[in-house]
Amino acid sequence: MTPPNQAPVAAGPLIDARAQLAGAVEHLGVSDGVHRMLSISRREMAVSVPLRRDDGSTAVYEGFRVQHNFSRGPAKGGLRFSTAVDLDEVRALAMWMTWKCALVDVPYGGAKGGVSIEPRDHSQAELERVTRRYTSEILPIIGPDVDIPAPDIGTDERTMAWIMDTYSAAVGHTVPGVVTGKPISLGGSLGRASATSRGVAHVALMAMTSRGIDPVGATAAVQGFGKVGRDAARFLSEAGVRVVAVSDVDGAIWAGDGLGITHLGDHADSAGTVAGFDGAESIDPASVLTLDVDVAVPAAVEGVITAANADRIQARILVEGANGPTTNEADAILADKDILVVPDILANAGGVIVSYFEWVQSNQAYQWREREVQERLEERMERAWHAVVDYAGAHRMSYREAATALAVQRVIEAHDLRGLYP
Repeated sequence: MTPPNQAPVAAGPLIDARAQLAGAVEHLGVSDGVHRMLSISRREMAVSVPLRRDDGSTAVYEGFRVQHNFSRGPAKGGLRFSTAVDLDEVRALAMWMTWKCALVDVPYGGAKGGVSIEPRDHSQAELERVTRRYTSEILPIIGPDVDIPAPDIGTDERTMAWIMDTYSAAVGHTVPGVVTGKPISLGGSLGRASATSRGVAHVALMAMTSRGIDPVGATAAVQGFGKVGRDAARFLSEAGVRVVAVSDVDGAIWAGDGLGITHLGDHADSAGTVAGFDGAESIDPASVLTLDVDVAVPAAVEGVITAANADRIQARILVEGANGPTTNEADAILADKDILVVPDILANAGGVIVSYFEWVQSNQAYQWREREVQERLEERMERAWHAVVDYAGAHRMSYREAATALAVQRVIEAHDLRGLYP
């Protein structure tokens, strides 16, 4: 369903995001005007990012920052460096971030940013120059009370340190709260680096319990062995789940008796990939999500489960560690197969929850203990999980439909309370 007075967009994450919004709007009985307001970003910036390369040549990349909504607070969202970045992708991710923040009740609206660049083709010095130039270009629309970036695909805590330093130099004093996901020594939060993964694992365990699956001895496959997938696999393994397959951009491996995740991590650090790990078989990366396991965790990029492969999914539970990994057409197929899908805006919300905790700590200039962070993260995840389960049961909806409806309802409530200016 296309929002009123709005042209359709090409197939991709944005059309999926808007279709999910349309379903929630129809369920909630929202007016056309409010629907249109929620379907369009409040602010968008596209910038040119010139780079002086190490060899003296000049390259130019496209960069974006999209702020979807401010009704519940300043905008919040990751920054990704990837050649797949385009404006529609960033718009979709910003919209999903709005719903995610509302669902887990953190006082932010959604934002997202990106630069269309392949990080692996650049030196650290080049990536620093790209980051600082991009930051200087979007500087007028970011800030600790305006829009707070965080790491995403292709970026890390060092990237956040560069952003913080560039912003701080521009305003004339150190502003730790302008980003989250910073190094601990620069005001980062204990527990932030693994927060998304911990949340994914925690909600996966709750989903297993709800389906009568004992985690001890259950099987899992994880697509993606990066920021989210690596620690998600570790936490699941520590809970007794047998992680039998993982993949990354360079390959995929399988071991029926389970992979030693700690040793696999050491191998990935030294080899740069999971491929070639001793004691595991090489398999087709596309098959990781279609293996006969109890839980599958897509933790790489969006749009990997589609109408073309959804009918081959055998997992009883799908936990979305990535943003938007399942298309709307695939959702319908998975529902017909009675596969429980834990949607991204719930499953991977641990990152933004602890980003919020980091922002609070930065503003207070006070650091919480790691155990305190973990306990508060688990409490937020459990509260959101039960809210979604209860809403889905009461309204006979899928968990994605329930999560989106709950989140949209909370954003609309904030908008109504604030009123429309002027």
